[in-house]
Amino acid sequence: MLPKGQRHHTVRPQYVATRGVEPELPLEVPVLEFEDDADDNTLRTFQADPAAAGLRLDLYLAQALPDISRARVQLLIDAGQVRVEGLVPKAKAKLKGGETIEIEGQPNPEPLHAVAEDIPLDLLYEDKYLAVVDKPAGMMVHAGAGASDDDRNRGTLVNALLFHFQKLSDVGGALRPGIVHRLDKQTSGAIVVAKDDVTHRKLGEMFSAREVHKTYTALAHGHIVKNDTTVTLPIARDLQRRIRMTTRRPDGRSAVSHIHVVERLTTPFGAFTLVEVKIETGRTHQIRVHLQSLGHPVVGDYLYGAPHIIRRVDGGDGVLELERNFLHASRLAFTHPRTEKELEMEAPLAQELVEFLAKLRDPDAAGI
Repeated sequence: MLPKGQRHHTVRPQYVATRGVEPELPLEVPVLEFEDDADDNTLRTFQADPAAAGLRLDLYLAQALPDISRARVQLLIDAGQVRVEGLVPKAKAKLKGGETIEIEGQPNPEPLHAVAEDIPLDLLYEDKYLAVVDKPAGMMVHAGAGASDDDRNRGTLVNALLFHFQKLSDVGGALRPGIVHRLDKQTSGAIVVAKDDVTHRKLGEMFSAREVHKTYTALAHGHIVKNDTTVTLPIARDLQRRIRMTTRRPDGRSAVSHIHVVERLTTPFGAFTLVEVKIETGRTHQIRVHLQSLGHPVVGDYLYGAPHIIRRVDGGDGVLELERNFLHASRLAFTHPRTEKELEMEAPLAQELVEFLAKLRDPDAAGI
């Protein structure tokens, strides 16, 4: 995010385009490498790094195990699944460095079940096997861990689906019935859900084989120079700000985004580029991170450096704000996993994005 008092400046100088993996940031402690197939019976044993001296146990584990959230580290410790020198410690216990630490199994949050809620749904397609829904921005796909049941289990897409369809696939478990893939909370657009387990598994295989074609519409700050750009920077969790993803770690997972310029806008609020993005992979925050790596963050995406307030650059006093990301899943295309019919569904651009574009192009007409 731009410094206070400078948010009317262009965003471009705040970023450096990357042609490969950016240099890895220095870490306070080395990252521990474990296999991803650990289960409830797995015992992982390691020595605390000397750099951990003086750190709290929970903070050390959160840095050393970046793929486990701090909330889940806390769950492991509270459940007695972490031992230091054979003893069950408290989360705030200070380390000296060199201790033997054991972690048993996986963090197991309190069981949580989705609850049917009468929430309106905009269906793009439906048959007895699956449905494609136009999800609004601000709606979580399913509940998450870490909050109270009421806080984390209300107003989700899953709850709305349960009310309208009664029965969904069970492959994703009680918390994620029917969910084959996800959209970020502040991303709108097309998402496919499965009504039975066979369809769910077949769709899952199709996503893994990259046989489901996903297209997004985004508005980015600045003018993207090339009409077509393919970004292949790997993506991993940001070890410094764990709610973010980053292209700075060379050990990230492969990610491919094809970015096509639809329109370059020169407006009273500065330069912007409307793009169409096709992704081959589905990493967390992939499009947002890849556009930011080019120096063109998604409008409204404060997490990745977009300004909260967009000021006019033509001398006018008006300002614009967008309380969501300008990112919309506009198209899904795939072969129906049961009927083999070719399907292509388009989700029209969300109304608040249409209105934002109109204000951006002609703020005087909008009274801004």
